[in-house]
Parts: sequence; C-alpha cells; structure tokens
Amino acid sequence: MKILIVGSGGREHALVWKLAQSPKVIKIYCAPGNAGTDLLAENVPLKDNDLNGLLDFARNEAVDLTVVGPEIPLALGIVDLFREHGLKIFGPTAAAARLESSKVFAKQFMSRHQIPTAAFRICDSRVSMESATNNKAFPFVIKVDGLAAGKGALIIRNQQDLQQAAQAIWEERRFGEAGEKVVLEDFLFGEELSVFVITDGERYVILPPAQDHKRIGDNDTGPNTGGMGAYAPAPLGTAEVMQNIENKIIIPTLNGLSKEGIPYTGTLYCGLMIDGGEPSVVEFNARFGDPETQVVLPLIESDMSTLLLGAAAGRLNQSDLKLSRKTAVCVVMASAGYPDAYEKGKVISGLEDYTENSDTVVFQAGTTRTDMQFKTSGGRVLAVTALADDLRQAITKAYEQVAQISFAGAYYRRDIGQKGLMRQKFSPGDM
Repeated sequence: MKILIVGSGGREHALVWKLAQSPKVIKIYCAPGNAGTDLLAENVPLKDNDLNGLLDFARNEAVDLTVVGPEIPLALGIVDLFREHGLKIFGPTAAAARLESSKVFAKQFMSRHQIPTAAFRICDSRVSMESATNNKAFPFVIKVDGLAAGKGALIIRNQQDLQQAAQAIWEERRFGEAGEKVVLEDFLFGEELSVFVITDGERYVILPPAQDHKRIGDNDTGPNTGGMGAYAPAPLGTAEVMQNIENKIIIPTLNGLSKEGIPYTGTLYCGLMIDGGEPSVVEFNARFGDPETQVVLPLIESDMSTLLLGAAAGRLNQSDLKLSRKTAVCVVMASAGYPDAYEKGKVISGLEDYTENSDTVVFQAGTTRTDMQFKTSGGRVLAVTALADDLRQAITKAYEQVAQISFAGAYYRRDIGQKGLMRQKFSPGDM
C-alpha cells in the first residue's frame, strides 16, 4: 500500500511513524513534511492547500490512501475532490468539516440535536455583539466563526477584555473573513478532555482519551498555544465519563450529521469540558489534534493502515482496534517567544545521535535538516513522547529524554501530566 500524508507538523510525523510500522505499507509520502518525516517517508514539496497538485501527485504515484492532517485542506474540500476522481482519502467532506470550519454551524447543529454545549448567541456586527454583552456576567467567551489557526477563541474576563476583543474583531479585522460572525458563549467550568473518534460514517471506534496543555506557562498560565504537551489515557476519562461522552455526544453527532445528509468520515475530535462527570462540547475538530496524536497513536497496537483504510472505504471493522495498557506522555519543546514572535534556524543538539526505542520517540514539528544538522523552523519544534506502565513513570521518562536535547532558547512546560497525577491521588475510585 502507498500512502500520502498531507501536512508538516508533529501530528503528521506521528502518523508517518505509526503507518511505517505496518507490513502492508510499502511507501509513504508526506506533503510537505518536515525533517522528522523525511527520516521515514519521502517528503513532497507541495503545500497542504495545493489541492490540485496533491491530486495530480496521488494519481501519478498510484497512491492507495491519502491521510489529511491539518484542517485547511479539509475545509477547502480535498476529500470531495479526491473522491470525485475515485481516490481513497481519510477525512470528512467540506460540508462535514464545517463542524470545525464554522463555529456558527457547529453550535446551531448541536442545538438542533440536543448535544450538550455552552449556551450561545450569534452576532454579525459590533453593534449586535455590544447589545448581546451589555450587562452580561463575566467571564464568557467570544469565538470567531471561521478558522483562525487556534487563536479565534477569546476569554472575556472584564470590560477591558471585551473592548479589546471588539477592536480586534470589528475594527482591526484581525481575523479577516473568519471574524465576519462571532459566537458569544457562556463560560464552561470543569476540566478539559480530548477524545478522538475514527468513523466510516456509520461504524466508529473511540481512541484513548487525552488531556492537552494549551497555555504556554506552568499551572495553565499565559496565552493559549497550539498545545504544549499531552498525556493519554487521561484519568479524567473514567468508564462512566466515556460512556456519557459516547451516548450524549458521539452517537448524536454522527447520527445527526447522517440525518442531515452529510455523513462524517475520518477523525472526529471532540474537545470537551467535564464537570461532575458530565461532558459538554467546547469545540469539534475535523482531524487528529496536535499534540494529542503524539500520545494516542503510540497506544494503538493494531495496524493503523487497516483502520484508516477501512474508515475511508466505508468498511471500518471495530475489532481491528487493539490498544496498549500503557500510558503515554508528550512534552513539547518550543522556540523562545512562542506563541508570539520567535526566531528560526537554531541548531538542535541531541537529535543527531538519538536512537528511538520502545519507550521514547521524538516527533519533529518545526524542523529542517541541512548537512545532517537539525534546525528549528517553527514555534513548536519537537514533541518528546514516552511510554511506561503508569503516568508517573511516563512523565519521568519524557523529561529525561527532553534533557538530552537542546537548542538556543528552548522552552517547555515542566508540569505536563500533573493534573492526571492529582486526579489519581484524590480519585482512586475512578481508576
């Protein structure tokens, strides 16, 4: 089987790494890829939004399955295009991907199908937003409708935050077309959980629950990022909680989309808030999340190519999923200054002699390689993942591996997984 992976981040390196383990896979391409994917696959100099270029490449190379990593090509309709030309591709159509590409669509869809989420109002101007927020109790959340590279959700804690948000959205037009409408949401309290579902539109499998760390600083301080680390399975996702998620969110979402004539295939990412064991949807994503992918995929013991091809071909076999009983922890190493301005081209030490083993793997994200030197090329540079029999051991192994790698200005959080340890300590009955 020949596989094309679309994307260039740590998520895509994790997908390449996992699919390379399959005896059924004879060749992997990654477009455009990074220095990490280049170790296992053939990088192709095509951008992820070059749909026609990707289509021509897949046809010319007789690719058997294309797997889409990022959200932009999905929103642009890469799945629709490939299917029109008879090519198998893993991901949702543009219509189904609106669960991520349009916050307005997602909230209205959840309202129609009684899927638990925060109460909301939709505003299409500064005047309507100011009217809706007049005398509204803080905190609350304002989300721009369209894709905004993970920066379109603004937490409003006071009047100053509200004025700054209004200025950024309506006057500065910082979000462009994505900000032509906004969703005004009540603030959800609780603890976040990420759950991936792989589906062919009818059948589905649920992967181990993960917990991301979105803030740049320890103890969840500072601005949001694309994710500074993750662990799985998260103790928050008890059997009872996962059953609630399946019954109240996953099943109604897949059934609702099917009833509306837009069956969902690919990965459905459920970004959830858990409060007292009850889940509410914070957001849906139409693809694997990053860095959760880097801890969830290592826990899959079965052949990933069989799972993804089955979903793409409409014949997902739920018995194909076999999971490890281990725990995985990922620590993201980022460039100094991220998520704001940062420098590129810093030489990375420790990768040239790195040898992967059964306990640790370093997924590369913002990296390039010249003359056997790895260099930084992005905000999030590496995702260092470790596996162990329990969460504490996995945390220790991950940070031991981080200590072996360095580059000028390297930054990482030092508290990845601590919420999970606290939950295990105080909720032994959940384990």
